[in-house]
Amino acid sequence: MAGVHVSTTINGDPVEFVCQPAEVLLDVLRNRVGLTGAKEGCGTGDCGACSVTLDGRLVCACLVLGAEADGRAITTVEGLASGGRLHPLQEKFIEHAALQCGVCTPGFLVAAKALLDRNPDPTVEQIRYALAGNLCRCTGYDKIVRAVQAAAAELATDAAQAGKSGKSKKTRKQTAA
Repeated sequence: MAGVHVSTTINGDPVEFVCQPAEVLLDVLRNRVGLTGAKEGCGTGDCGACSVTLDGRLVCACLVLGAEADGRAITTVEGLASGGRLHPLQEKFIEHAALQCGVCTPGFLVAAKALLDRNPDPTVEQIRYALAGNLCRCTGYDKIVRAVQAAAAELATDAAQAGKSGKSKKTRKQTAA
């Protein structure tokens, strides 16, 4: 059977691979691209352990064909950290002990990031609803929800500080002119 050539962007980097027509994205990411963060928990899209975003939309990588990634942008858990620094969600998961064995954690992180990208100030109910497709057998969901709340608060503070420093620079430039 002939392979399918795919050109995509993964975590901001251009990537090309050849996959079989029926090969799922999860297997491509893990076995062909070497990104092993997303895990196979169920293989049926019920547990969320393999969650990634595809063009900004949260998907279960076990339900998407690798060939469907052609021309699209994928973000995996490996793409959350930036510049050698963990994403605030990753930091807060550690601080709030919101992880244990690590099988479900990447999916929770990607799902939480997708939530915060579209709703930077979610309620507890909205967090629980957004993460309902992710299952964990090792820890309680309360720690995960608290970690997402704390990350949202930190991201809001960072955004406010960035906004203030941007305004003050603009004011200084205007004064100097």
